[in-house]
Amino acid sequence: MGEFTIGQLVFLRSDGRQPDQLRPVRFQNNIAPYAAGSTLIEWGNTRVICAVTVEEAVPKWMRDQNVPGGWVTAEYSMLPYSTVERKPREVTRGKLEGRTQEIQRLIGRAMRAAVDLQKLGPRTLWVDCDVLQADGGTRTAAITGSYVALALAVRNLLAAGKLTENPLLQPVAAMSVGLVHGRVLLDLCYTEDVEASVDFVLVMNAAGELIEVHASGEQATFTDAHLSELIALGKRGIQEIFAAQKAALG
Repeated sequence: MGEFTIGQLVFLRSDGRQPDQLRPVRFQNNIAPYAAGSTLIEWGNTRVICAVTVEEAVPKWMRDQNVPGGWVTAEYSMLPYSTVERKPREVTRGKLEGRTQEIQRLIGRAMRAAVDLQKLGPRTLWVDCDVLQADGGTRTAAITGSYVALALAVRNLLAAGKLTENPLLQPVAAMSVGLVHGRVLLDLCYTEDVEASVDFVLVMNAAGELIEVHASGEQATFTDAHLSELIALGKRGIQEIFAAQKAALG
């Protein structure tokens, strides 16, 4: 189980999965009682708390430019004990790592694609993603969990009468795919991720529309055929994630 062949070589995924098989995905909602909406997403051995809080104001640049509607933004961090070796808090260094900035901007863009900002009204939704345990795919887990937390927050705002219209558009989720030992694999865990010659992240909505596509060769190149296979496998896998989100939201 989990074996695949390349030429005369036989490979086994580190956790025994088939090349196109996802790790188990589970949501535990309302994990942060003081947040407007929250969930703990467990994606294999990767665990991320995603929580949404509401600020009844918009950023200064929106006020200065008289931009109508609201805003959605995100912050992302990996807790010191989320990795095998302790990861120092970035606040102690006085600045965020480039990777952290890139990921939280990606989460923010993905969540804004899920919301009609005009219907949100003059308020900001803060999406906080804290990685409790990292085993590959923290970006994809954070984006996927953030949508569930966002949907729960919107549900609560509607129930409280703070929103008169549902601002949610389509569900948004993300998926990682990679080229490992010449074979395209879905949903890489950490040991596969470090061996991947091509790293690929797909963000899309439930309508099948692409939001972002990140593909990079790790000191390697890849072909048009590889890219097509990465996209096709990522799209197939992400459909299972949309089903999991739907179940988590009842």
